[in-house]
This record gives sequence, structure tokens and C-alpha cells, in this order.
Amino acid sequence: MNGTAAPTRVLVLNSGSSSVKYQLLDMADESRLASGVVERIGEEGGVPDHAAALDRAAAELRERGLGLDSPQLAAIGHRVVHGGTRFTAPTLITDEVVDEIERLVPLAPLHNPANITGIAVARRLRPDLPQVAVFDTAFHATIPEAAARYAIDAETAEKYGIRRYGFHGTSHAFVSAATADLLGRAPGDVNVIVLHLGNGASASAVRGGVCVDTSMGLTPLEGLVMGTRSGDVDPGVLLHLERVGGLDTDEVDRLLNKRSGLLGLCGANDMREIGRRMAEGDESAQLAFDVYVHRLRRYLGAFTAVLGRVDAVVFTAGVGENSAAVREAALRDLEPLGIVVDSVRNAVRAAGPRIVSAPSSRVAVAVVPTDEELAIARDTYELALRQ
Repeated sequence: MNGTAAPTRVLVLNSGSSSVKYQLLDMADESRLASGVVERIGEEGGVPDHAAALDRAAAELRERGLGLDSPQLAAIGHRVVHGGTRFTAPTLITDEVVDEIERLVPLAPLHNPANITGIAVARRLRPDLPQVAVFDTAFHATIPEAAARYAIDAETAEKYGIRRYGFHGTSHAFVSAATADLLGRAPGDVNVIVLHLGNGASASAVRGGVCVDTSMGLTPLEGLVMGTRSGDVDPGVLLHLERVGGLDTDEVDRLLNKRSGLLGLCGANDMREIGRRMAEGDESAQLAFDVYVHRLRRYLGAFTAVLGRVDAVVFTAGVGENSAAVREAALRDLEPLGIVVDSVRNAVRAAGPRIVSAPSSRVAVAVVPTDEELAIARDTYELALRQ
């Protein structure tokens, strides 16, 4: 032994369709050493492509004395949106793994190609390091077939990979475990409904640390009302728009993904703006809020039935962590389900995990900030140590 400490730093990369986010963490104490984002990829005034974006991120780290050539860097972790049924756990990246992720592009055409590019550039920059793919869909791979299958022709479903995959899995896994810790109980002893409410939104039912149902499906479009996405909609609406409205597939896609949700209902997708307009008596903003909350309550009731016993309902992500109004409205008058929100606790803004239910509430209501980058770093470091 030469006395040199083993490397403990992990770089987490999230290569999106138009941006690259990064965080550098020291897993010795899970501290953040640096974070940043390179935006407007392929746009005027931005960088030309993902390779240039990764190079810029590497340069920014180098300027802070935290270059990718550092011997203290142990591994690089990559967020990958869709793992299909093939990837159900963090996976060491090889050429064969990249090929498999490439084959899954039809299931996530906006996300997986960008993820693949990020992987390729990072492997070029540090070919000697273990690199790990952490999949958004992996946590939901445990849901039973009865929840995963759509009631369509089985051969067609098999041929095209049509089933419920779920997304935001890294967040749901992190938050459900953190909620158990907040309650002072082991994850295996706790049943949790997680409401991840950001611009994208999803719910999950987690029994004893294992996901048994989730609101998103084949794509991140199904489920809750979101910032610009519709969530659940009668499939017949799509046929009607094509047959009667004359919309083609791309137009329907843009409608449901870009022009729906809160934005489609009232022209704003920021819950803070919607709250301001509601206070001024704006009826369309009020309706958007009511539709959003109604969908939350439907899933809350459904997942209560799925779990049978619920120990905690937890809110996370931008809206979930910051909107006391959404939390209060979503859980109002649910005393028969054992859910009682403390209005004073709920109104308090705080940075860390907290309980906002009343002492009399049989079901704990919690607000737990999500930390997907830390979750990816933990998975990456653990897998790297085994190499």
C-alpha cells in the first residue's frame, strides 16, 4: 500500500434533450463539491451539441480545481430515462449495455438518445473509470403484472413492448426510504404513497420499500395532471382528434405533451402564478387548480385501496415541497382515511424533511425533498466499489 486514499468522488450527469446538468459529490461524507447546468443545446446562443455541452461542463469543473482528470474521481453516474424490462437495477456501462439502451429509444425518443450521447462523451473523457447507468424506470420494475399490463391484445402488447414502466423511479425510491427514516422505522415496515409533483408529476404506491403501482405508464404522459402534459385521457379522444379534428400523430403528440395540463387549462404551468391568479379571482386558474387536485385525490384513493394500509403520504419535488395550498386541498376532509393535516405545520416553509400532519392523524403526512443526484451517486459509488 502506498498510503494514497481511495478515490471517493462521483460525477452525476443528467443529459436531457436540451441541457446537461451535473453534480460532483464526495461520497466520503456525501457533500456536494460542485453543480451546474449547460442549457440551450442546439439553440442560438447556446452550444452546438451534447458533446460541446459535456466539454463545457468539464471545463467549468476544471476552473474550480475539480477537473475530470482528478485521481479522486471514482466513477461517473448517468441518469437514463428508460430501461424497459431489461434494466431493473443500476448497471455498469459496457458497449453491450449502450447497444441495449439504443434499442430502447423508441420507448423514450426524446430522452434516451441524449442519455446515450452523454454516456459516449463521458466515456471518451474518462475511459478508465467505471460508469454506471441508473434508470428512471428501475424502481417500478417490481409492480405486479396485474398493475403493469394494459388490457389490449396480448400479442400486440408483446410485439411493441406496451406495458406500464413508470418514471421518476430514482426520486420515488429515495423519498420512500427517507420517509421511513423520518418516521424512525425500517423501509420494510412502512407503506407509503409518494406524490412527486414537479412540472412532471407522478404517484407511486410503495409497500415495504417495494413499488407495487405507479401512475405513469408506457411513457411519462399517463397519470396526474402536469405542467404541460395532460395525464390520463380517454384514448377515444385521440381517435376523435384524428378522425374529426384532422390532427396527425405529431400534432396530437404536441397537444398532449406541450399544450395540455395546467398550461392548457389556464395558460400557465407555474403553480405560483396560478395561485396568484386565483387570489385575484381568475376562474380559469381556479379550474386548473381544481382539476389538478381532483386528479391527485383520485390516485390517492386508488393507491390507498392498492396498499390496504397506508402509513404515510409524502409530497416531494417543486410543487409538492413548496405548495402548502396543493397539499391542504389534496388531503382535505380525508379524516375517514386517517389523514388529518395540521394547517400550521403545513404552512411552515423549511428546507428539510418534516411532518405536516396533526398528532391525531393515523396516517403521517410528510414533506420530503427529493435528491435524485444523491441517489444516483450512491448507486454509482456502491457499484463502482464492487469492480
